Amino acid sequence: MTENNNQNKSPYQKGKNGNNMLKPPKFNAYWLYGLVAVAVIALNLLNIGQTPKEISWQKVKNEMIRNSDVDRIVVVRNLLEVNVYLKSESLDKYPSLFESSFDSPAKAGPHYNFPIGSIEQFAEQLNKAQENISEMNRIEPEYTTHENYFGDFIGWILPFALIIGIWFFVFKRMSKGAGGGGGGGNIFNVGKSKAKVFDKESNINVNFKDVAGLAEAKQEVEEIVEFLKHPQRYTKLGGKIPKGALLVGPPGTGKTLLAKAVAGEANVPFFSMSGSDFVEMFVGVGASRVRDLFKQAKEKSPCIVFIDEIDAIGRARGKNPNMGSNDERENTLNQLLTEMDGFDTNSGVIILAATNRADILDRALMRAGRFDRQIHVELPDLNERREIFAVHLRPLKLDPHIDQEFLAKQTPGFSGADIANVCNESALIAARKKKEIIEKQDFLDAIDRIIGGLEKKNKIISLQEKKTIAYHEAGHATISWMLEHAHPLVKVTIVPRGKALGAAWYLPEERSITTKEQMLDEMCSTLGGRAAEELTFAKISTGAQNDLEKVTKQAIAMVSIFGMSDKVGNVSYYDSSGQSDYGFSKPYSEKTAELIDSEVKILIDSSYKRAKQVLRDNMDKHSQLAELLLEREVIFSEDLEEIFGKRAFGKPEGLGEKKINPIKEEESNNEDNEIKAV
Repeated sequence: MTENNNQNKSPYQKGKNGNNMLKPPKFNAYWLYGLVAVAVIALNLLNIGQTPKEISWQKVKNEMIRNSDVDRIVVVRNLLEVNVYLKSESLDKYPSLFESSFDSPAKAGPHYNFPIGSIEQFAEQLNKAQENISEMNRIEPEYTTHENYFGDFIGWILPFALIIGIWFFVFKRMSKGAGGGGGGGNIFNVGKSKAKVFDKESNINVNFKDVAGLAEAKQEVEEIVEFLKHPQRYTKLGGKIPKGALLVGPPGTGKTLLAKAVAGEANVPFFSMSGSDFVEMFVGVGASRVRDLFKQAKEKSPCIVFIDEIDAIGRARGKNPNMGSNDERENTLNQLLTEMDGFDTNSGVIILAATNRADILDRALMRAGRFDRQIHVELPDLNERREIFAVHLRPLKLDPHIDQEFLAKQTPGFSGADIANVCNESALIAARKKKEIIEKQDFLDAIDRIIGGLEKKNKIISLQEKKTIAYHEAGHATISWMLEHAHPLVKVTIVPRGKALGAAWYLPEERSITTKEQMLDEMCSTLGGRAAEELTFAKISTGAQNDLEKVTKQAIAMVSIFGMSDKVGNVSYYDSSGQSDYGFSKPYSEKTAELIDSEVKILIDSSYKRAKQVLRDNMDKHSQLAELLLEREVIFSEDLEEIFGKRAFGKPEGLGEKKINPIKEEESNNEDNEIKAV
């Protein structure tokens, strides 16, 4: 019985203890205003209960006037219509007049109305209709004007109301986006800071334990937190608290994560804001928000202000596309420089900022006194990748045989964000296969998926194209196996993946510097695919487009950046600071440009000849490898070892397992490709 009673109840009545109970919608005053407006408009437009019935002039003339049923006739000038009032004793002759209770006219009239063309014409027609009627019974028309006060009021006020409504709507929406720092949602908050404030009461679950690797960068940031917690330890020796620290590094290396850890560890207010939050369509808004941000920070000092992606407002002045015009971003930067270290010093306010484009920042922003420290957050090395894997593997259900060391060796050049993506993708792959735990092969498949893209086994490829791809990839594998400084091969496949028709994966050595011999061996290995096509089929294809692009860039860098050409000499035309004035011209003459072009061509041609020579010396083994690749579609380093013998230059650690997957990919493709830089 209880269940039946509950089923019969309304959703708003069911479950007084809160179970399955829907809250009724909240009352809004705007609903009441809308209902009143609709009611007023309806009453005035419909005029309910006082609507005269329409009739023709002929019927009025032939029936009502002739039978002396008309009491009076009122001509409405501004509406060009006539209202007919009947005598009270004649109302019974027209029973249809009051049939409907909704639109019946009032008893006192007017009872009927009809339109006219002009007042003068109607007067003549009325006189003619009453020629045979005595003077006593004649009806003299009355003339009046109906004033529509409501319609006039609406017509006068509606345009202004529409303009005010649009203005209110636009500025209310803008104030919602601009009023974060000032509290309140009105248009006067457009110049207020949009920084989010995190203090002791804020629940920030990230701390320094969650930041794996980055030992040196973490130490620098931890010291800043210590400055704020125990300032006496440093000031008693005469030292000053640093005013700012700039986190610089590639995307995904953990700059913002470090800032979150600072917010979680520091027991002081933490202001977080993006560089783009200062930029607005209104002139002066950016500078106003900077002033408001530092005003709030001074009131809550000691505190930390974090500006993410500071390059949005910190770009070098005078080097923007506006060609010297009054740029709003420059005004914002000028105000930021003044607030950070101007005439009025900020005691107890430390600025943290992050960017991956430090080369374009203004020099005045980078100087000591504003950013005293530049903390470089680089891509993690082997040990740091192992620590990062340990953090991201915690919440996953893993096979007990998963080795973090093995995974770290399989991901050289991966950032912290890439490693997090690998762990998440492996969980999705295992779930797709309906597994209970995540196994090693799921991680290897995830690495393949992230580097090479989705596998496309159903892509239509002819037998001749497949053979060309196989010999192309076998050429890469052969030369990389035979050259000392080429990256050791891990896996070769001719299964299309992403945009690539075939791919060879390598396990690159983690080098701090690269010699000329190493770069030449890599160029030779990269050109092995084109050389294999020419030697085997006596023709070349577009499949080497990506290889040629990579080799050309590498050769240009060797000549014009690294000074590895005898004729050009030990000169570098690259400005790593990004502050060069060569915006519209080359930093060398046309003669030097021709010399650079000739040296680049010499480097590429010599590497290509060398690649063909290596393939000629190993023609039989190259063909055997290509046929094996056609048969299996995927081969590993152990297969190359069976054909070519053990690699003379040693085998790196971590390549002992059969089912090992690639790290770096050389693609054979007819389309433009992006190769992961390692």
